Amino acid sequence: MSETTFDYIVVGAGTAGCLLANRLSRNQSKRVLLLEAGRKDDYHWVHVPVGYLYCIDNPRTDWRFKTEPAAGLNGRSLLYPRGKVLGGCSSINGMIYMRGQARDYDQWAALTGEDDWRWDNCLPDFKAHEDHYKGDSARRASSGRQSPVSPEFSALHGHGGEWRVDKQRLRWDVLDAFAAAAVEAGIPATDDFNRGTNEGVGYFEVNQKNGWRWNTAKAFLRPTCYGRPNFELWTNAQATRLLIKRDPHTGGALRCTGVQVWDGRQSVDALLAPGGEVVVSSGSIGSPQLLQLSGIGPAALLQQHGIDVLADLPGVGANLQDHLQIRSVYKVQGARTLNRLAATPWGKAGIGLEYVLRRTGPMSMAPSQLGAFTRSSADREWPNIQYHVQPLSLDAFGSPLHSFPAITASVCNLNPTSRGTVQIQSAKFGDAPAIAPNYLATDDDRQVAADSLRVTRRIMAQPAMARYVPDEFKPGVQYQTDEELARLAGDIASTIFHPVGTTKMGRDDDPMAVLNPRLQLRDGAGGTVQGLRVVDAGAMPTITSGNTNSPTLMMAEKAARWITGR
Repeated sequence: MSETTFDYIVVGAGTAGCLLANRLSRNQSKRVLLLEAGRKDDYHWVHVPVGYLYCIDNPRTDWRFKTEPAAGLNGRSLLYPRGKVLGGCSSINGMIYMRGQARDYDQWAALTGEDDWRWDNCLPDFKAHEDHYKGDSARRASSGRQSPVSPEFSALHGHGGEWRVDKQRLRWDVLDAFAAAAVEAGIPATDDFNRGTNEGVGYFEVNQKNGWRWNTAKAFLRPTCYGRPNFELWTNAQATRLLIKRDPHTGGALRCTGVQVWDGRQSVDALLAPGGEVVVSSGSIGSPQLLQLSGIGPAALLQQHGIDVLADLPGVGANLQDHLQIRSVYKVQGARTLNRLAATPWGKAGIGLEYVLRRTGPMSMAPSQLGAFTRSSADREWPNIQYHVQPLSLDAFGSPLHSFPAITASVCNLNPTSRGTVQIQSAKFGDAPAIAPNYLATDDDRQVAADSLRVTRRIMAQPAMARYVPDEFKPGVQYQTDEELARLAGDIASTIFHPVGTTKMGRDDDPMAVLNPRLQLRDGAGGTVQGLRVVDAGAMPTITSGNTNSPTLMMAEKAARWITGR
């Protein structure tokens, strides 16, 4: 690393950053630098799907954040994983491909005044990088002739892009029974959660390829970017401060001129060429932290830590939203579950051998295999809860599996009304920020929590599950009232790792909007900081109705078009 100049500097080689680096470096007349605070993704557990168990809370791959104690969680603090490795959270997440609901994006368009955020205008950006496995089968003709891709598939999905979407490589009888029970409870079966309405029950599609995790480093950097002479990657390189000054040629407007970077030994300035841009893609935790350290954020917070205020933006680090999952555990009888399958050395050896020989079985598993979207109560206008169902159970992440056969039906509120914060605790870049999601802080969130547990009980009571004799182990049938269930949710719920909203985009008249609708950073005086955007899940004004990785890729695709003028 040495002081040098680039046309584009992308801060964070995670989900958004890898795609952005790929798109921005296509023009070989533009020099592109991609910065990653973590190491390369050469840790073998990054690539084995079940390896998330060894990557989360591992300093080699995870920032290892923790939340502040939350009143809604009855004083508990949670582990808050964020990827610190090439590929970012796509290297340690659950690999579930989920776009959300069309209404999510139509709401963004209404909140920002930018028509390009409507679902119909986001769909091409989802498809642009998609490589959906159904496109393979549609072209495979049993008679030896080429089979045309169906119009329905072509309208909704892409094929041949960098981002692989695969079918899971295993099924479980007990999960099939849960799906059948969900149908009996009034939830329709579906084979595609990504049509714009995700109501239904079925197996998730995953970002894997041939039984391996498919992260954004594989998809967008290898081999394409690595072969481009105008592309440079710095790993173990943490952005510590954005270099921002007042430009005398534009009446003293703020302009970003580069990034200060720490490589573990020294500080280096990566500088922008005239007309260039810094794109901050450090995620919903890292991006507000970097902005605050650079003098952009709530003035009182910055002054508290002795940081000169360049732009008083109260929305930086505010509006934190996340999906909180409530984990119901049911003991079952006569079912094949991972609790028993992995209980002996022989069982574990068999699991390993199956993966080595066939890339199938439990080592190819996403953390959750079966999903469902439905309403927590009949008065809800749209599906507002999501299930992640697993053929296993444990007390908490990282704990041993239970000794008895069981399944876990985790349910989360897709549209929480609680809002939290991310705030620096000092002016030192090495100090973790205070993360306060403020879970279950509203009456509506507590009501959805109680109602969703009742939906779980209704599904488990259907005839399709009867042969497994499900027995509610957690939270326990003795808890019945709204108050009891909401309190129990606080005891057993945990994050599903979907923080968004901390640098939200919005209209000019929204005092909490950090970004304009095209993701350029506001300057607090009616304009924007020249040469600076934020492109990651923090820009979402409201959380999407499902897993957030793929929506973040869509946002990066759209931002790359805006930046390059395509």
